[in-house]
Amino acid sequence: MTEEQYAEMQKKALEQLRTGKSMLGKDGAFAPLFKQFLEAALEAEMESHLDDKERGNGNKRNGKGHKTLKTSTGELEIITPQDRQSSFEPQIVRKRETILAESLTSKILGLYGLGMSLRDISSHIEEMYDMNISAATLSQITDKIIPEIKQWQNRPLESIYAIVFLDAMHYKVREDGKISSKAIYTIIGINLDGKKDLLGMYISESEGANFWLQVITDLNNRGLEDILIASIDNLKGFAEAINAVFPKCEIQTCIVHQIRNSIRYVASKDQKEFMKDLKLVYKADTKELAEDNLEALSEKWGKKYPIVIKSWKNNWGHLSTYFSYTPPIRKIIYTTNAVEGFHRQIRKVTKTKGPFTSDIALIKLVYLASQHIMKKWTQPLNNWALTIQQLMIRFEDRIKLSINL
Repeated sequence: MTEEQYAEMQKKALEQLRTGKSMLGKDGAFAPLFKQFLEAALEAEMESHLDDKERGNGNKRNGKGHKTLKTSTGELEIITPQDRQSSFEPQIVRKRETILAESLTSKILGLYGLGMSLRDISSHIEEMYDMNISAATLSQITDKIIPEIKQWQNRPLESIYAIVFLDAMHYKVREDGKISSKAIYTIIGINLDGKKDLLGMYISESEGANFWLQVITDLNNRGLEDILIASIDNLKGFAEAINAVFPKCEIQTCIVHQIRNSIRYVASKDQKEFMKDLKLVYKADTKELAEDNLEALSEKWGKKYPIVIKSWKNNWGHLSTYFSYTPPIRKIIYTTNAVEGFHRQIRKVTKTKGPFTSDIALIKLVYLASQHIMKKWTQPLNNWALTIQQLMIRFEDRIKLSINL
């Protein structure tokens, strides 16, 4: 670069700095330097590639190519070296790579994870960076997280979790021209430090105890050896599936789910009075008082709503687990609200979507949204110091074995 060219670049850079324009974009002051750097680096990589072995195999340079790179500051056209055997694999600008800046890729993934459609992201990128990125290219960019998802799905887990919440959410996926229902099985654990973690997400055709057994087995295979308390919905066979893998785990069936299912079978004119009586059961101070109130409920409403009363009595063993704990722990485990709250946040992102084009499209969006949500999971639950002391008294041997006290 001559002195005149350098002086002109300085002048242009200062002007762009004052006006806030990009200095690395297509017309940026530093674009020529950035272009020179990339092309020089590619030439150096080619020289390194064409070593004696490559040349001995008959490989050599084969002219030049052109590539337009999209960066977070605009588009940039560079000249790329080529070899005859097409075995050159550059690292600074990879083959078929059209998006150079990781920051731009991160922005795209971030927008996608917040629920923006590929079309909206394309419009946003064009408006912000004056470049056009097709929906197909954006889809390829979001596909980059698939290996990350697989690695996350198979990562090792801690050996013990104090409390685990298990539930499923449901979506529509288009397959072979037909729309089918899919369940995403979600597991949120609270470790011995009181911090939440998303242990896994699994996709299946529908929610069922058999698939839950596969999920729980996978958690065990990834290093989870013990769960103190599991909070679940009242899906038939669910508790048995958990105890088949973790026989010492105490099961708490979600009271809120049970109430919702019960009230569906109570006439609207009776619901207010029925709920007043039912609250005496699940809000009782002790298990004995709750059972007395359940009998009273049965005597008053049993003939009119026998199915509802039978459901409470048949499921009472797992519905009443929380009575063994003090109110602070009861509040945590009596409902699956921890995982349902997570699901509500996910649905805020997915609610504008129609049927997903594939299982991969579904899991990509849910995974990115979940990573955004989990950034806030940095602190232990409120009053966890008191909670863990109570758990250590109740499960002394199991916790001591885990943390080598």
